[in-house]
Amino acid sequence: MLRSPKRWAVFISACIAGLTTLFVSLFPESHPWLLVTCFGIAFAAGVILNTLALELLIFREVNQLYTSLNKIKKKDFKLAKRQLATISGPLQDLHKEIYSYAAKKQKEIDDLVKLEAFRREFIADISHELKTPIFAAQGYIQTLLDGAIDDEEVRYVFLERANKSLEGLEHLVQDLLMLSQMETGVIQMNFQEVDLHRICADVFEQLQNKAAARAIELKLESPGQCKAWADPQRIRQVFVNLVENGIKYGKEGGFVRVRLQPSKDFCRVVIEDNGVGIPKKHLHRIFERFYRVEKSRSKESGGSGLGLAIVKQIILAHHSEIEVKSKVDEGTRFSFYLSTHAKALPALQTSTTQSQSMEAGN
Repeated sequence: MLRSPKRWAVFISACIAGLTTLFVSLFPESHPWLLVTCFGIAFAAGVILNTLALELLIFREVNQLYTSLNKIKKKDFKLAKRQLATISGPLQDLHKEIYSYAAKKQKEIDDLVKLEAFRREFIADISHELKTPIFAAQGYIQTLLDGAIDDEEVRYVFLERANKSLEGLEHLVQDLLMLSQMETGVIQMNFQEVDLHRICADVFEQLQNKAAARAIELKLESPGQCKAWADPQRIRQVFVNLVENGIKYGKEGGFVRVRLQPSKDFCRVVIEDNGVGIPKKHLHRIFERFYRVEKSRSKESGGSGLGLAIVKQIILAHHSEIEVKSKVDEGTRFSFYLSTHAKALPALQTSTTQSQSMEAGN
């Protein structure tokens, strides 16, 4: 079988030259040398033209097709999209299908690699978070068993510290359990009409002592009552986490401000501070479990590293999205939308996305 374009070109050219010579031989004045010359010219021209035609129109595309298939066979799905621009003719659609398949498989591989990296990081983080309070409590109890239990003052102090460590472990496990249940939809939201102004005022009262310890002013900008359709317990948790983060990581003598901006169907909530800010490279990861911008500083400030992950899941359960903007040494701003009535819930996701796009454009 003829497998190369040159052999096909020779075969086809010979057939064409033979037919041309046979046709010329039908004329009475045709001379044998004329027939030989006619055959040679037709054959040479046919070889050149057929070689170029077969090479450019068919075999080049077939070779590229085999190259792509060989890459896929070797589990190499990184095909160059620019190759499609040089392909035309009947095989173009086939090339597009192969590229589409390879791109899909490559995306699946990339996603699996990311998930595997996230899994390893998550296991390392949760192991560290669980180990810290367990080892602390174990150390205090072991010290008591080694004889310190006979000293009443030491016994009381060490038992208090062990209890505090175990309480921290309990809170961590509870946060993990709640986050997992929210992600799987086990925890249902108890939607009702709530007054965001009142919830925020209660949160400020709860956190006033922490704010005063760092000379941070808590500001609430609201037109008064600000009604929203939400789960009061979960939304309160969102306010507590975000305001408390502003207090922890804000500058001493600074402020944490909450702005409530109601409209006909939605209420925009903005929580901002003038703290140290978050570097841009960390912004896309701050809602991950256990992710900390500065691990040492965050550990000193306390917390499980799950606060923002829980906040994100609560906002998602309210059919909205949370947005974060931050500049180093200038502060951080979180914002999200809540519907003012139940009928607005289905449209809230679209409205939020459009609003964020408009802000990004501005």
